[in-house]
Amino acid sequence: MTAMDERGADARALVRDLEGLLLVEAARAESRAAAGRFTGRLPWLTDSQREEVERQYTEEHMVLTRRAWDRTAARSRELRAEYEEAYRVLQRRAFAWCLVGAALFMGATLELSRGWG
Repeated sequence: MTAMDERGADARALVRDLEGLLLVEAARAESRAAAGRFTGRLPWLTDSQREEVERQYTEEHMVLTRRAWDRTAARSRELRAEYEEAYRVLQRRAFAWCLVGAALFMGATLELSRGWG
């Protein structure tokens, strides 16, 4: 691996990390907004109670979001493995049919050359 390759890999890793951080921050903002909407329907809460409910709601929402992401990632890995296996099977079949076609072509060529000779 060259220095350019390493820098490219580092840059890709940095971009992935940044995307991850942005995604988490967006989920956190969404959780806080949902918590605010929830406590908005509870007008009898004091300010400190409202803050505590919003904090706990936000934490729980983030836990649920993380679980959903984990399930999605796991399913993505499963599907990738399934598709890669299907692709390998198709590659083997295509290669086998190419060999059959080449053998038939060679057989036909030999048979034709015998008829002309």
